[in-house]
Amino acid sequence: MSYAIIGFGKIGQALARAFARKNIEVAVASRRPPEALAPQALAIGPTVVAKSLREAVEADTIILAVPFGEHREVAKALSSWKGKTVIDAMNALVPLEELDGLPSSAFVAKAFTGAKLVKAFNHLVATTLAADPVVEGGHRVVFLSGDDEDATAPVAALAKQLGFAPVKLGKLNEGGALVHARGGVWGQLIFQDLFRKEQ
Repeated sequence: MSYAIIGFGKIGQALARAFARKNIEVAVASRRPPEALAPQALAIGPTVVAKSLREAVEADTIILAVPFGEHREVAKALSSWKGKTVIDAMNALVPLEELDGLPSSAFVAKAFTGAKLVKAFNHLVATTLAADPVVEGGHRVVFLSGDDEDATAPVAALAKQLGFAPVKLGKLNEGGALVHARGGVWGQLIFQDLFRKEQ
C-alpha cells in the first residue's frame, strides 16, 4: 500500500510527522514544486518524500490536506480515481449553500470520480495531530466515516498503524456530520481530543 499527502501546510506536515514516527514511506506534494518541499520533508524524516502532484497521485491512498477550495484542482490530476482511496482531512470553511446541502465530504466525493472517500484526521488541530498519539496510557482517537466499508477498514488500519485509536462513526451523512466543519457550523466532535485505553 502506498500513501501520499496532498497539501504541505500545518495539517499536511503534522500527518507527515505521524508517518515519519512509524517509518512509513509517504509522498508529499503541494502547489509548490517538489524541490521547494524537499528540505522540509527531509527535516521531518527520511521516509517523507517530496514529489510532484502528478507523481503523488499514483499512490493507492491519497490524503487531502489542502484548503477546502483547492480540492477540485487536485481532482483534475486524474481523469478517473477508480481504485484509489481518498482520505478527506479538510474542513469546509465555506458558506453552507456552496455545498449543495451535502455533508462536506459527500460534496468532495463528487469531484473524485470513482474514488472511495473516507473522512478522517480532520477533527484534531495540527499541533495535536503532529504529537505522539500514545498518551496517558492510551491512544489519541481518530474519527472515521465513509460510505464504503472496503475503504474505511484499511483507513482504520492505517490510523492504528500510526498509533491512533480509530473510531468509526458510520456513513458520511450520519456519523460524518459529527466531525464536519461547514461554514461557521462545527460538528459536535470537532476539536475533541479523546483517548482510548488499551483493551
